[in-house]
Amino acid sequence: MRQFHETYAAPEFLAQLVRESERDVKRTQGPKALTAVDHRQLAQAVREMVEAVPWGHRVNLLSKLNDAGQRLFYLRAAARFGWSRNVLLNQIKAQAYERSLAEGKVHNFALALPAHFAEQAEEALKSSYNLEFLGIRREIKERELEDQLIDKLRDFILELGYGFCFVGRQYRLTLGRKEYFIDLLF
Repeated sequence: MRQFHETYAAPEFLAQLVRESERDVKRTQGPKALTAVDHRQLAQAVREMVEAVPWGHRVNLLSKLNDAGQRLFYLRAAARFGWSRNVLLNQIKAQAYERSLAEGKVHNFALALPAHFAEQAEEALKSSYNLEFLGIRREIKERELEDQLIDKLRDFILELGYGFCFVGRQYRLTLGRKEYFIDLLF
Protein backbone atom coordinates (compact mmCIF):
# COMPACT_ATOMS: atom_id res chain seq x y z
CA MET A 1 0.00 0.00 0.00
CA ARG A 2 2.91 2.30 0.77
CA GLN A 3 4.43 1.65 -2.66
CA PHE A 4 1.04 2.26 -4.24
CA HIS A 5 0.67 5.64 -2.53
CA GLU A 6 4.25 6.69 -3.19
CA THR A 7 4.01 5.75 -6.86
CA TYR A 8 0.82 7.66 -7.65
CA ALA A 9 1.73 10.66 -5.47
CA ALA A 10 5.30 10.86 -6.84
CA PRO A 11 6.21 14.17 -8.48
CA GLU A 12 7.29 12.45 -11.72
CA PHE A 13 3.93 10.66 -12.06
CA LEU A 14 2.00 13.86 -11.37
CA ALA A 15 4.23 15.83 -13.76
CA GLN A 16 3.54 13.23 -16.46
CA LEU A 17 -0.19 13.53 -15.79
CA VAL A 18 0.02 17.33 -16.11
CA ARG A 19 1.94 17.03 -19.42
CA GLU A 20 -0.59 14.55 -20.79
CA SER A 21 -3.53 16.67 -19.62
CA GLU A 22 -2.06 19.80 -21.20
CA ARG A 23 -1.43 17.95 -24.46
CA ASP A 24 -5.00 16.59 -24.46
CA VAL A 25 -6.43 20.07 -23.84
CA LYS A 26 -4.32 21.59 -26.62
CA ARG A 27 -5.29 18.80 -29.02
CA THR A 28 -9.02 19.10 -28.31
CA GLN A 29 -9.37 22.84 -27.65
CA GLY A 30 -6.50 24.32 -29.61
CA PRO A 31 -3.07 25.69 -28.64
CA LYS A 32 -4.42 28.83 -26.92
CA ALA A 33 -6.53 26.93 -24.39
CA LEU A 34 -5.84 27.59 -20.73
CA THR A 35 -4.21 24.61 -19.07
CA ALA A 36 -3.87 25.64 -15.44
CA VAL A 37 -4.30 22.57 -13.29
CA ASP A 38 -4.70 22.95 -9.55
CA HIS A 39 -3.51 20.36 -7.04
CA ARG A 40 -7.02 19.25 -6.01
CA GLN A 41 -8.06 18.63 -9.62
CA LEU A 42 -4.88 16.67 -10.20
CA ALA A 43 -5.37 14.53 -7.09
CA GLN A 44 -9.00 13.90 -8.07
CA ALA A 45 -7.99 12.89 -11.61
CA VAL A 46 -5.45 10.39 -10.26
CA ARG A 47 -8.01 8.95 -7.82
CA GLU A 48 -10.63 8.51 -10.55
CA MET A 49 -8.16 6.87 -12.91
CA VAL A 50 -6.83 4.47 -10.29
CA GLU A 51 -10.32 3.61 -9.03
CA ALA A 52 -11.43 2.78 -12.57
CA VAL A 53 -9.23 -0.34 -12.73
CA PRO A 54 -9.29 -3.41 -10.48
CA TRP A 55 -6.68 -4.04 -7.80
CA GLY A 56 -4.94 -6.79 -9.79
CA HIS A 57 -4.36 -4.36 -12.65
CA ARG A 58 -2.79 -1.87 -10.25
CA VAL A 59 -0.49 -4.51 -8.79
CA ASN A 60 0.65 -5.50 -12.29
CA LEU A 61 1.35 -1.90 -13.21
CA LEU A 62 3.43 -1.44 -10.06
CA SER A 63 5.38 -4.66 -10.44
CA LYS A 64 5.99 -4.62 -14.21
CA LEU A 65 6.61 -0.94 -14.99
CA ASN A 66 9.05 1.63 -13.60
CA ASP A 67 8.39 4.59 -15.89
CA ALA A 68 5.67 7.08 -14.90
CA GLY A 69 4.70 7.64 -18.54
CA GLN A 70 4.20 3.93 -19.11
CA ARG A 71 2.13 3.53 -15.96
CA LEU A 72 -0.07 6.46 -16.91
CA PHE A 73 -0.54 5.16 -20.47
CA TYR A 74 -1.56 1.65 -19.39
CA LEU A 75 -3.66 2.92 -16.49
CA ARG A 76 -5.62 5.24 -18.79
CA ALA A 77 -5.99 2.61 -21.50
CA ALA A 78 -7.14 -0.09 -19.07
CA ALA A 79 -9.73 2.27 -17.61
CA ARG A 80 -10.89 3.61 -20.96
CA PHE A 81 -11.11 0.34 -22.88
CA GLY A 82 -12.04 -1.98 -20.00
CA TRP A 83 -9.04 -4.25 -20.48
CA SER A 84 -9.00 -7.52 -18.58
CA ARG A 85 -5.86 -8.36 -16.62
CA ASN A 86 -4.67 -10.70 -19.38
CA VAL A 87 -5.20 -8.04 -22.04
CA LEU A 88 -3.27 -5.53 -19.92
CA LEU A 89 -0.37 -7.97 -19.52
CA ASN A 90 -0.40 -8.74 -23.26
CA GLN A 91 -0.36 -5.02 -24.09
CA ILE A 92 2.60 -4.49 -21.75
CA LYS A 93 4.42 -7.47 -23.28
CA ALA A 94 3.67 -6.21 -26.79
CA GLN A 95 5.03 -2.77 -25.82
CA ALA A 96 1.89 -0.86 -26.77
CA TYR A 97 3.25 2.27 -25.05
CA GLU A 98 6.47 2.27 -27.05
CA ARG A 99 4.57 1.62 -30.27
CA SER A 100 2.20 4.50 -29.54
CA LEU A 101 5.18 6.84 -29.18
CA ALA A 102 6.80 5.57 -32.37
CA GLU A 103 3.64 5.86 -34.45
CA GLY A 104 3.29 9.57 -33.72
CA LYS A 105 -0.13 10.01 -35.27
CA VAL A 106 -0.91 13.66 -35.97
CA HIS A 107 -4.45 14.74 -36.78
CA ASN A 108 -7.25 17.14 -35.87
CA PHE A 109 -10.00 14.56 -35.48
CA ALA A 110 -11.00 15.79 -32.02
CA LEU A 111 -11.52 19.31 -33.36
CA ALA A 112 -13.22 18.37 -36.61
CA LEU A 113 -15.40 15.39 -35.67
CA PRO A 114 -17.86 14.42 -32.94
CA ALA A 115 -16.15 12.44 -30.15
CA HIS A 116 -17.38 8.98 -31.19
CA PHE A 117 -16.29 9.52 -34.83
CA ALA A 118 -12.95 10.97 -33.71
CA GLU A 119 -12.18 7.79 -31.75
CA GLN A 120 -13.10 5.60 -34.73
CA ALA A 121 -10.94 7.68 -37.07
CA GLU A 122 -8.02 7.52 -34.60
CA GLU A 123 -8.26 3.74 -34.45
CA ALA A 124 -8.43 3.50 -38.25
CA LEU A 125 -5.00 5.16 -38.39
CA LYS A 126 -3.39 2.25 -36.59
CA SER A 127 -0.27 1.58 -38.58
CA SER A 128 1.00 -1.61 -37.04
CA TYR A 129 -0.57 -4.77 -35.68
CA ASN A 130 0.89 -7.17 -33.18
CA LEU A 131 0.21 -10.70 -34.39
CA GLU A 132 2.62 -12.46 -32.03
CA PHE A 133 -0.20 -14.71 -30.83
CA LEU A 134 -0.04 -16.43 -34.24
CA GLY A 135 3.59 -17.44 -33.75
CA ILE A 136 4.63 -16.14 -37.17
CA ARG A 137 8.42 -15.95 -37.47
CA ARG A 138 8.83 -15.34 -41.21
CA GLU A 139 7.11 -13.62 -44.11
CA ILE A 140 3.97 -15.46 -45.12
CA LYS A 141 1.35 -15.22 -47.83
CA GLU A 142 -2.03 -13.64 -47.20
CA ARG A 143 -3.75 -17.03 -47.43
CA GLU A 144 -1.50 -18.46 -44.68
CA LEU A 145 -2.26 -15.47 -42.48
CA GLU A 146 -5.97 -15.97 -43.07
CA ASP A 147 -5.64 -19.69 -42.22
CA GLN A 148 -3.92 -18.95 -38.93
CA LEU A 149 -6.36 -16.19 -37.96
CA ILE A 150 -9.34 -18.41 -38.75
CA ASP A 151 -7.87 -21.27 -36.72
CA LYS A 152 -7.57 -18.96 -33.68
CA LEU A 153 -11.06 -17.57 -34.24
CA ARG A 154 -12.51 -21.09 -34.61
CA ASP A 155 -10.80 -22.19 -31.38
CA PHE A 156 -12.22 -19.16 -29.60
CA ILE A 157 -15.78 -19.82 -30.81
CA LEU A 158 -15.51 -23.47 -29.83
CA GLU A 159 -14.20 -22.44 -26.40
CA LEU A 160 -17.38 -20.40 -25.82
CA GLY A 161 -19.23 -23.68 -25.61
CA TYR A 162 -22.95 -24.35 -25.78
CA GLY A 163 -24.96 -21.99 -27.97
CA PHE A 164 -22.11 -21.10 -30.31
CA CYS A 165 -21.31 -22.93 -33.49
CA PHE A 166 -18.56 -22.57 -36.04
CA VAL A 167 -19.87 -24.23 -39.19
CA GLY A 168 -16.98 -23.51 -41.52
CA ARG A 169 -15.09 -21.14 -43.74
CA GLN A 170 -15.52 -20.65 -47.46
CA TYR A 171 -18.81 -22.49 -46.92
CA ARG A 172 -20.34 -23.40 -50.28
CA LEU A 173 -23.95 -22.54 -51.06
CA THR A 174 -25.53 -23.50 -54.34
CA LEU A 175 -28.52 -21.54 -55.60
CA GLY A 176 -29.74 -22.71 -58.94
CA ARG A 177 -26.71 -22.95 -61.16
CA LYS A 178 -24.61 -20.49 -59.17
CA GLU A 179 -22.18 -21.22 -56.38
CA TYR A 180 -21.53 -18.80 -53.55
CA PHE A 181 -18.93 -19.04 -50.81
CA ILE A 182 -19.50 -17.58 -47.36
CA ASP A 183 -16.20 -16.49 -45.76
CA LEU A 184 -17.21 -17.55 -42.26
CA LEU A 185 -20.39 -19.26 -41.17
CA PHE A 186 -21.31 -19.32 -37.47
